[in-house]
Amino acid sequence: MTNVRTYNPSVRVGNWNEDIQLEEDTLKDFLEKREQGQLLYQKRTKLEQTIFNKIDLSISRDGCVHFGDIVSLRCPGTKDRTKYFAHKEPRDTCQLCVTPAINKILEAQKLEGPCQVSASKDLCSNLRSSFVITSIDGSKQKGEPLRYGDLFYLCTLDKEGGSLYLSSCHATLEKSAARSRKQEVTFVSEPSFMTEWRILHYNPQMRMEYEGIPVPANAITLINHKYTNNDLAVEENFVIRTPFGTQEYEVSCHTYLDSHRAEQDVNYFMIMMGVPGDDVYPVVS
Repeated sequence: MTNVRTYNPSVRVGNWNEDIQLEEDTLKDFLEKREQGQLLYQKRTKLEQTIFNKIDLSISRDGCVHFGDIVSLRCPGTKDRTKYFAHKEPRDTCQLCVTPAINKILEAQKLEGPCQVSASKDLCSNLRSSFVITSIDGSKQKGEPLRYGDLFYLCTLDKEGGSLYLSSCHATLEKSAARSRKQEVTFVSEPSFMTEWRILHYNPQMRMEYEGIPVPANAITLINHKYTNNDLAVEENFVIRTPFGTQEYEVSCHTYLDSHRAEQDVNYFMIMMGVPGDDVYPVVS
């Protein structure tokens, strides 16, 4: 007869013992991982708590940037807010951020190189967007002002930041920015001649006059790569999706010049620092 059950649920058939043991082992493994915080959702929660925790930037009491300061690099939004195309918004103010691979950071206790670089519209200071101005040979002591033309390393923070170095090299067929195909920018673990940067004045007519003058905080500058002589740039026409679910601008090392041979605003970066509320450097309204 069809549709007749030949046994009830209490009857054990096949490898019933192995199935029971497998279910018990799976549950035991799950409970152990949960107690140790090794589940994927627990790692992601810990990652978000670490990377997106607010970090206080250094305070500039003389209005200048110094070696050893914790800063963020902010690119001002375009002044022309006209929407020329239906699916393209004018570039908003953004800041430089480390973009690690999600599978790498979930298994690590800190950021590990190489990491990609992007520009986020989120202007909060956190582990992704906070960097340290570091001397390349130790000749500049902590607290000395950074001057136009001085070479420096731009590093992530210690401990969870992994002390990575901002690096760039000439674009090739094998290695370039993923979407714009311009010169790639990454964070690497070891310093070299490819991790040396300098600050230039944004006005080419005043550039020579400003050599050796301390770099002001929160002012527009150019971040120039010594090895390739290209400037850090935000690729406003190319948006990438990060492992954190956000859409951010791609960052490259390419000098964009206008008809007057002056750098365009995609190359402008402000070295952001805290502003104290004292008589030395009062709060600016």
